[in-house]
Amino acid sequence: MTAGTNQKRLDRRAAIRVLLAERGETLLVTGLGSTTYDAASVGDDEGNFYLWGAMGGAAMVGLGLAIARLDRPVLVVTGDGDTLMGLGALATIGVEAPPNLAIAVFDNGRYAETGMQPSHTDSAVDLVGVARACGIAAAIDIADEAALADFARAAQAKERTLFARVAILADEPPRVLPSRDGVYLKTRFRRATGVE
Repeated sequence: MTAGTNQKRLDRRAAIRVLLAERGETLLVTGLGSTTYDAASVGDDEGNFYLWGAMGGAAMVGLGLAIARLDRPVLVVTGDGDTLMGLGALATIGVEAPPNLAIAVFDNGRYAETGMQPSHTDSAVDLVGVARACGIAAAIDIADEAALADFARAAQAKERTLFARVAILADEPPRVLPSRDGVYLKTRFRRATGVE
């Protein structure tokens, strides 16, 4: 299902609050731009790893983290543009299939960081279909908070790789900017993951 203009959509800030409401020991990786602002709006956390300027890399960073820390749930929250940039990551994730990895793609059908131009999900690209074709069987479309809460609970269970395309409104809420200091973010995240 693509992000067509008449489809029911969630407010992005409400969606991130649902995903992180009971995060516990979950390690969070966010994609470029808006999903980083969304995560920071809930509150900065040592277990958040923000990918400033690394478009297309969120899913692969999440995969590496999930493989390295099979004991912890890993949640990637990224956008449709970031996912489209790194579609090959879904194939590798489907093959590796870490049970503790969950990917939530906030899909507004727009490239929000560059001016809200329509993304490919606004017309023809079905991210859930792509994820399933890459071997991620538990791939679903979400357009309501109850289903999103179910997804968040399933991610905590660490039973199988999960993928959700979360239909969100194409808006631009005020930016909440966490630190952009790469050394600081790396050091505190290493501490949160038990590396230091």
